This record gives sequence, structure tokens and C-alpha cells, in this order.
Amino acid sequence: MIDLHTHSTMSDGNLSPAELVHAAHSAGINTMALTDHDTIDGIPEAESEAAQIGLGLIPGVEIEINGRCEAEDSRPGSAGREFHLLGLGLKAPSPAFNSLLAEIKLERKRRNLLIIDKMRAAGFDADYGKLRELSGGSCIGRPHFAQYLVKIGKVQSIKAAFERFLGKGKPFYIQRAGADFGRAAAAIHESGGLAYLAHPMTLYVSWGRLPVILAELKEQGLDGIEAWHPIATERACRRLEDLAVALGLRVTAGSDFHGEKRPDRRLGYTGGGFPIADSFLEKAGLTQYQ
Repeated sequence: MIDLHTHSTMSDGNLSPAELVHAAHSAGINTMALTDHDTIDGIPEAESEAAQIGLGLIPGVEIEINGRCEAEDSRPGSAGREFHLLGLGLKAPSPAFNSLLAEIKLERKRRNLLIIDKMRAAGFDADYGKLRELSGGSCIGRPHFAQYLVKIGKVQSIKAAFERFLGKGKPFYIQRAGADFGRAAAAIHESGGLAYLAHPMTLYVSWGRLPVILAELKEQGLDGIEAWHPIATERACRRLEDLAVALGLRVTAGSDFHGEKRPDRRLGYTGGGFPIADSFLEKAGLTQYQ
């Protein structure tokens, strides 16, 4: 069993990179990818721990891409819903890759400070230092703000924090500018990795439009799609895999594990509740990690 999409405390997961590796090993996983949001800071710790216990570790990242993919305009980079790009099999981060992540980090901080301003204007006690402590010093995202709102008693749960304050259109929501798709895909390739569209169902476009969008993204550097993801039904996952094969794209599968924050997601299991078979390493083009 494998898992090609997981998160640690370096982004918005509950387990440190080392703890995550041990949890995966205990769950019967022989190969996993660490794909924290917009950072590879957890890779060295995960690789070191994985080497000690004999678990295959695939260096990865998950990058937020500029909004696009509205049904009426599928051109890459056009206005619309943001989406995520997985980079898997990173070997040596290129200067362009490091520069991209540095820019994303600055943009994330800009957005976070604006959220804090909104919270303070609403009379909430908000402090960037306290958020850094809560996140363990990792990159801060909206899930950490949600945790903070729970901690100070403004809401009862992380879900409620998003529904009342942090979700799109809510009082503390600030749009964060994502990366350009072509630039992100090129940076992943320059670093020895492959680029996959994460959880395609979150594009929220019709099945009729999806092949057009994927074909255009392929022209600009997309290598594959995460056809198997917990938010999709088994039927949708199989349909996505068939579509990828028809378009000449690779196929990957993951749990998108975050830990206690997302108890519905289990290490090594994906859409339809299926365990992720080792065969997905070949489908994803990552057999060198077997």
C-alpha cells in the first residue's frame, strides 16, 4: 500500500514529518509522498526518518495556482476558481523552484496580515506571533486561523470557523494570489519532478468541459491527474482515470491526509474507501521509488 498525497505540520497537518512517516509505516504503507502546501521544508526530516525505518519517501509539494476553469472560459490562467498542482518526485529544487516558493511565502504572509487586520477591526484579539506558535512555526494558512478562533472561544469547531468567518465571502476571507500554472509546472520539471492536477473534482466544471481543460493544461506542462481522491466517489474516480488514460496523462492517487483536522481521511486510503495499491507508482511514473 502507498500514499501519494499527505500533509505535515510544515503546512496544515497535525503530525510532524517524522511522526507522519511513522504513522504511515504503522498503517502498512511502504511508500509515501510528503506534499505540504507551498513548502518542501519538511522533506529532509521525513527522508531521514523514512531511511531509518525502510519506508520509501517521495519528495513532493502542493502549489496553489491562479484561479481559472470557469465553465464559460477554460483557458489556463483565466479568471475563475483556483486549483492545486502536485509536484512529485522532486530531486533537486532548481533556482526557479526556490524562487517560486519564496514568492508564494511572501504572498501568504501578505494575505495573513490582512486577515489579522480584519479580525482586529471586528474586535477579535489577533496576533501573528500567536498564530506562528499555534502552527509550530510552519507556513500559516486559514486552517491555523480556524484553530485560533476555536482556541479563543469564538467558534466551537474548525468547520464553524470557515462557515462563519474564513470561507469565501465571509468576513475574514482574503483571496490569495496563486502561482502561474506554466511557471509552476516548469519549476517542478526543472527540479526533476512531475506535475499532477490535484483533486480534479474541485474544479467544479462539467464532465463535458473537463477534457478540454485537461488537454490545454497538458500542452502547458501537466503530466497527470490525481484521479483517486477521497472527495470523489468511486464512479467519479474511475471516470477520471479513464479520461486521463484517453488523454495520455499519468494517474496518481492519494488520501490527502491531514491528521486529526480531517478525521475522514485515512493514510493509504482514497476515493471509495479503497486502499491505494502499489500499482499507482507505475501509473504515476514514479516506479523509481519502489
